[in-house]
Amino acid sequence: MMTNLFNQFEIPQMFGTKMTLITLLLPLMLTPQPTNRLSTNRTYTLTKWMLKEITKHLMLPTSKNGFKWAPLLTSLLLMLLTLNIVGMFPYTFTPTTQLSVNMALALPLWLATVLIGLRTQPTKSMAHLLPEGTPTLLIPTLIVIESISLLIRPIALGVRLTANLTAGHLLLQLISTAALSTIKMIPTLSLLPTVLLILLMVLEFAVAIIQAYVFTLLTCLYLQENT
Repeated sequence: MMTNLFNQFEIPQMFGTKMTLITLLLPLMLTPQPTNRLSTNRTYTLTKWMLKEITKHLMLPTSKNGFKWAPLLTSLLLMLLTLNIVGMFPYTFTPTTQLSVNMALALPLWLATVLIGLRTQPTKSMAHLLPEGTPTLLIPTLIVIESISLLIRPIALGVRLTANLTAGHLLLQLISTAALSTIKMIPTLSLLPTVLLILLMVLEFAVAIIQAYVFTLLTCLYLQENT
């Protein structure tokens, strides 16, 4: 039973090749491409407006030096949104339930923000490791604690996204199994798990959107500290 529950997180294969890379390219396939026409359709206009509003909202906490990251952060948000939501449909795969995929996104982004801070404002970046007015006896301890909190940030980013999506998919699997069993055994009582399953599906769509936003927003906050 436990093996069946976690089978949904196994990476699917086709012709002996894992489908992770193809799934990661899906957001690029779904993104409308710019055209040379003077008059575009409503879909392209709406998409362009949404991208502009999303970028404006993401860049609010950052300084002007961090605006160079706007295309990257907007693309990251859209990619996570697409991957999280696509994984909610039947016979699909969610790459963001794999910790390796999330860490591959979180670690380079976090490291880039740290290196930018050390290159552009080394004094301010190093000052985060020691709060002002710290007693002399607590200086070594606080430096160690702040260093650990700094190094644990990419792990927190990856684990948070993985844990939330994995827990939601497991709940959907359990409740859907209960609903199917109830329909076969006691059809009159199948309404309750069915309604619960629908409500949980709505909640999981919301979680998929929120977790993509939280991942990107935390990256923006890390960038703000170093620009």
